[in-house]
Amino acid sequence: MTMAKLTESMTNVLEGDSMDQDVESPVAIHQPKLPKQARDDLPRHISRDRTKRKIQRYVRKDGKCNVHHGNVRETYRYLTDIFTTLVDLKWRFNLLIFVMVYTVTWLFFGMIWWLIAYIRGDMDHIEDPSWTPCVTNLNGFVSAFLFSIETETTIGYGYRVITDKCPEGIILLLIQSVLGSIVNAFMVGCMFVKISQPKKRAETLVFSTHAVISMRDGKLCLMFRVGDLRNSHIVEASIRAKLIKSKQTSEGEFIPLNQTDINVGYYTGDDRLFLVSPLIISHEINQQSPFWEISKAQLPKEELEIVVILEGMVEATGMTCQARSSYITSEILWGYRFTPVLTLEDGFYEVDYNSFHETYETSTPSLSAKELAELANRAELPLSWSVSSKLNQHAELETEEEEKNPEEQTERNGDVANLENESKVVTLDS
Repeated sequence: MTMAKLTESMTNVLEGDSMDQDVESPVAIHQPKLPKQARDDLPRHISRDRTKRKIQRYVRKDGKCNVHHGNVRETYRYLTDIFTTLVDLKWRFNLLIFVMVYTVTWLFFGMIWWLIAYIRGDMDHIEDPSWTPCVTNLNGFVSAFLFSIETETTIGYGYRVITDKCPEGIILLLIQSVLGSIVNAFMVGCMFVKISQPKKRAETLVFSTHAVISMRDGKLCLMFRVGDLRNSHIVEASIRAKLIKSKQTSEGEFIPLNQTDINVGYYTGDDRLFLVSPLIISHEINQQSPFWEISKAQLPKEELEIVVILEGMVEATGMTCQARSSYITSEILWGYRFTPVLTLEDGFYEVDYNSFHETYETSTPSLSAKELAELANRAELPLSWSVSSKLNQHAELETEEEEKNPEEQTERNGDVANLENESKVVTLDS
């Protein structure tokens, strides 16, 4: 009996699974094939039963973008801008290319010098004082290689000298001098640009490890702090912020890692900084803010990232510098403020960078900015509601009285009409 029930239950389960597969199979066939990142970042209403996973950063805390370009087939485009390609290479590859270019150039022209001497027969008349070679004291490939180095680097030791009886050598000397100058300009310029890149300058531009949300001037604000560790300042410094969050449009299109601007004072000019001491950058959460409907309880559930970008010119070199950082939801503290770091000393201001990343808790409502605005509107509306309700009640009472006493109303109207007729007669008699 028990085996029969077990068999029947297993049959029902299998039939149920087959029915589910039959029902879901048409949907599975027409479901579009999404990239891996799109499948991982599907909205909640598409994958409701998924487990909580770690948020993958778009920009790391050190400012490096966590994006790798794969399946790039048109690699020839890198060669069309060879200068930028060389500058972007790592130092070990750059130094290797630097050494290889000079070595190959010297070997190439050294081989040509040796071929000219070999074809002219200079190698067979090395000990003949009556023979005028193309290059004096050139007796093999090694000496030709050394002469190539002396020619291209314009060292000129004076031991090996080209003679005027070798026109092909004179032409080769001109070609090597011109090409050597081009190689020197290209490689030295590449090394100079790579050395003078302002990437290292960005390492002395620091961002707070956390962003905070608290009240400022009666408004809910998102804030983070930036600072410059050097005494040489960043000229024309400006700050920008982006919200990185996947979204789905009303038409069903999925947009992974959609970028939305976060206003940090663009219209008021607060985004242009005089970065002498650490500054707190504030974003007011209003109706145009992407955080308008996010509350304290909802914030940890959101999968978003805030990317902040600080740009400016290096005062010493005049080159543009950019520093980046990011904040994920676990790095946004609700109900906190930054600890002050600027103090007044005897004749100067002192910045305590030990407290740069420190925060302290403050009283902050856990509601979203939208809910706070609705509460504020409700607190102001009862007066207007009472006045309007009283006016409506008064109008309703008047209509009810008119419906209940139509005869009195007609008598009053008749009295008024008689009074008007009598007044007209009096005026005519007079």
